[in-house]
Amino acid sequence: MARPLQSDREDGWYHVFHRGIERRAVFLDDRDREHFLELLGSMSERYRVGIHAFSLMDNHWHEPAGAWG
Repeated sequence: MARPLQSDREDGWYHVFHRGIERRAVFLDDRDREHFLELLGSMSERYRVGIHAFSLMDNHWHEPAGAWG
């Protein structure tokens, strides 16, 4: 179940993350991780979101991101 929205601001810092269902792997190999990073880069450019760091684990990932109008 998704968590409730904690902020409705259009700009600011956000902690974006995803965990696998039942702690299952989200990334099965390095190719999955590389593809995810490509998608993350294109999303950053498309939506003008600053990616300031990221952490990829087998079953989840974290990303502090900044969004400014």
